[in-house]
Amino acid sequence: MKKGQIRAQTELRGECPADGPWLFPARPPATPPAGRPRPPRLLGGVAARTRPLAVLFDRDGTLIKDVPYNADPRLVTPLPRARAALDALRARGIAVGVVSNQSGVARGLVTRESFEAVRLRVEEALGPFAVWAACPHAPEAGCACRKPRPGLVYAACERLGVPPERTALIGDIGSDMAAAGAAGARGVLVPTAATRREEIAAAPEHAADLLAAVRLLFGPAPAATAAAAAGPPAGPAAGNASGAVARPAADAVAEPAAEPLAGTDAAPAARPAAGAVAEPAAGSVAEPVPGADAEPAAGYDVGPAGGSVAGNAAGADGGRAAAGEVPHER
Repeated sequence: MKKGQIRAQTELRGECPADGPWLFPARPPATPPAGRPRPPRLLGGVAARTRPLAVLFDRDGTLIKDVPYNADPRLVTPLPRARAALDALRARGIAVGVVSNQSGVARGLVTRESFEAVRLRVEEALGPFAVWAACPHAPEAGCACRKPRPGLVYAACERLGVPPERTALIGDIGSDMAAAGAAGARGVLVPTAATRREEIAAAPEHAADLLAAVRLLFGPAPAATAAAAAGPPAGPAAGNASGAVARPAADAVAEPAAEPLAGTDAAPAARPAAGAVAEPAAGSVAEPVPGADAEPAAGYDVGPAGGSVAGNAAGADGGRAAAGEVPHER
């Protein structure tokens, strides 16, 4: 039997090839799942063509509370707005998946059965995922799948049938962003207390929470946003010596706006008058999550973009390492 056939059979049985990640579900569905991404709509021009067809998430510290080497499904605690963000993507037909480093397997702290139990509990709380890709190797193994290497992203994209460059990865630490960049995917950082300051500074994009990250992914294209922020060119436009604003031609047809993402605001709030204090719109990112503190916790930075982002005033792994906990797996 050829090596490729052996590998295919081990993946179909849900086993881990010696040189690759664990993939779930063990057997790809015979028919496309309900959440399979539909062809991109081009109503938004460049912005629509650059929006992802699939969104991958880190697990610990991004979707659920980080419990180091967790093998107990009872300890699964979803993070705020995780379900809302995922449901918004599913409603749009965007495939969602999980890519996770799980060196606890190599350390003998997590078994395949316990990982599967935790996975099922996550799906019970947050809904189904089209793919899970997990690296069971130790950091020193030098495998190609452990983040910050791109193997998990490649494996998940191959299972979904979506090119990496049409995929986004949302995570909470620098290795997530590095894996996204190495695979050619778009990376969005959602910082936590375990995120280092330099990881926030180096992130291509960041957001205050998962729902804000989803809004960022399906907002205007970065180039379009930068052009809009730059404003109109200084001085009167060519052919308009008076400097007056040109009116569109009577027969001109305006390009319709991109379809709003389900579960998010249909339109941006109006800008307040000069000197006025703007109140956040209902359901906006600025609205506090029920049960969450109104002010960022001690040691958090208030970032210039994306609202409050978590920094790490204590250093490598926040106060958790000082408290004797296992550091966040990078």
